[in-house]
Amino acid sequence: MTRVKTWNLMEIDAPGGTVDPTVLMTDDGTRAIAIRLEPGQELRDHQVRERAWVVVVEGEVEIVSGDDRVSGRPGTLVTFDPRERHAIASATGGRLLLILAPWPGPGHYPGGPGGS
Repeated sequence: MTRVKTWNLMEIDAPGGTVDPTVLMTDDGTRAIAIRLEPGQELRDHQVRERAWVVVVEGEVEIVSGDDRVSGRPGTLVTFDPRERHAIASATGGRLLLILAPWPGPGHYPGGPGGS
């Protein structure tokens, strides 16, 4: 029995780009999500209740949080504190790996675990 789980982030299909992210796994308080940005798509200014880790897997993206701007290329890793507002856009398209922890963060599901 194989215990190691693997994914090829370059082959995961998300035909709708940001409207069709792929949850790779939810386990032990963490959620991993693959997101593809089609050219011109963006994840508009938003926040999540968890710490967010974003890895640029392919393409180039512009990452904005407050007054900070980062041009991300493959291999770039950024992190956001819980509830920190941020946006990610790509003029040419790209692929991201998003990791949220702890999952779900307090208040993620109103009335649910950690809900308020």
